[in-house]
Parts: sequence; structure tokens; C-alpha cells
Amino acid sequence: MWPELIVALVLLLGVLGVLVPGVPGPWLVWAAVLWWALRDTSAAAWWLLAGATVLLLVTRAEVRRLPVRRLRGVGVTRRMAVYAGVGAVLGFVLVPVVGGVPGYVGGIYLAERRLGGGHEAAAAATRRVMRAIGTSVLVELYACLLVAAAWAGVALGT
Repeated sequence: MWPELIVALVLLLGVLGVLVPGVPGPWLVWAAVLWWALRDTSAAAWWLLAGATVLLLVTRAEVRRLPVRRLRGVGVTRRMAVYAGVGAVLGFVLVPVVGGVPGYVGGIYLAERRLGGGHEAAAAATRRVMRAIGTSVLVELYACLLVAAAWAGVALGT
């Protein structure tokens, strides 16, 4: 029980680490799955490790192809990152797999709307943020959420 709890906490740190610049979120997620697979030597654990490795490597390659993150001048705040992350996780859980994208974008919109602007200002700011950093962060976050959900399915199923 304790090893699975530690793995779950490291997975959570990795998912949240995607939202914090400088924290290697995908690497934390992969390391948690690796540690778990080394302890649980079932075939499902090793298949999950292989799938997570491929998914995170492909994600890394695709993020490098996306436009560079431009934080300056866009108005990205910590509150916005928190809202986007919480929205993505809630969307991913409430509407499995596909709900993460609208939850992420909705979190950015809600953060902008709470700053006091109307719908038009919040929608324009959401588009601006998604062009600047949103796509690359969303791709990494989604990959980490998929790996964490797959781990939960395998860990609870065995």
C-alpha cells in the first residue's frame, strides 16, 4: 500500500510540475512508473512502462516542434496556471480522457474572467495565452495525465 501511495504522490507532483516552469514534470511521471514497474514485476507493469516511455518520448519530440513558449508580455500568472491545471484534471476525471482539453482552456478562461474583464476580454486573453504557451503545456500535461490514469487503472486492477 505505501509504495503505491508514494508512486501516486510522485505522479501528482509530475502532473503539477508540468505547470511550473523549470520542474521536469514528464520525467517525474516516468520515474514514478519506472520505480513502480521495478517493484511490481508483472507483465502489465512492464507494458505500462513501455507505453509510458514511448508516449512521453513522442510528446517530448512534438513539444520541441511547437512554437517556443513566450511568457513575457502575455500575462500568464500563477493563478492562471493553477486554474488551468485544476480545470484539466477535473475535466479529465469528469469526462474521461477527452475532458482535459476543455477543462484546461476553461480554466484559463475562468482565471481571465475573474480578473474583472467581460466575456470578450477573457476570450481574447485565452486565445493569446493558448498561442503563447498553452499548446505545449497542454500536450505535456495531457501526456502525463494519460500515463497517470493508465497507472491507476493497472495498479487498481492488479
